[in-house]
Amino acid sequence: MDELREKCPWDKKQTIHTLRSMTLEETYELADAITEEDWTGIKEELGDLLLHIVFYSKIGTEQNKFTLDEMIDGICEKLIIRHPHIYGQVKVENDDDVKRNWEKIKLQEGKKSVLSGVPPSLPAIVKALRIQEKVKQVGFEWEKKEDVWKKVEEEISELKEAEEQAEQGYIEEEFGDLLFSLVNYARFLKIDPETALEKTNKKFIKRFQQMEQLAETNEKGLSEMNPDELDVLWNNVKQKNKNT
Repeated sequence: MDELREKCPWDKKQTIHTLRSMTLEETYELADAITEEDWTGIKEELGDLLLHIVFYSKIGTEQNKFTLDEMIDGICEKLIIRHPHIYGQVKVENDDDVKRNWEKIKLQEGKKSVLSGVPPSLPAIVKALRIQEKVKQVGFEWEKKEDVWKKVEEEISELKEAEEQAEQGYIEEEFGDLLFSLVNYARFLKIDPETALEKTNKKFIKRFQQMEQLAETNEKGLSEMNPDELDVLWNNVKQKNKNT
């Protein structure tokens, strides 16, 4: 990296701001590789992310803000402080105890809210999950899965009421409430809602593209088919992919 910053015109001109969008892209590429359990891809994307970490650290050193060693020392110190059950005398029974201690320590470090550690720029579903995980650590949590499902049903009813009133802002609000409740229910099912939705996205893309291929074989575009024909085509594809 030292050599690239000195000799490469492109690398010379990069800043933390120009790197930001590329870092996000690399993070999503890693996420895709993880979803697919593509270990070759995971290794490659981790390497790309590591390059970005070194790059930011190099710029930090140039700006007299921090060095790579200081950044690594910082995370090591944080992990030691936040794992008193390993490096101190605190006793824990399970991972929930660990999470609760983690949040308490963060507040002791000066955080004003248990939600202050939730990045504003997170995708909405991921953010909803993190919010719910955070407030759980201070006891703001449903006791039973069945109660969460009742809340989902309640939100569905409220969404239908909003539809009847035909007020778009109200409909949007109730739809958001329903999604938030479904994310909550996913936690009780021990499912990552973002991963589940992404797998469904990939499944739909795969099946729809197979529909397009079948339609092309029949020399008839999807746009030329009526709803019944499209439904037959979709069901044929679903049957072929029953276990995938």
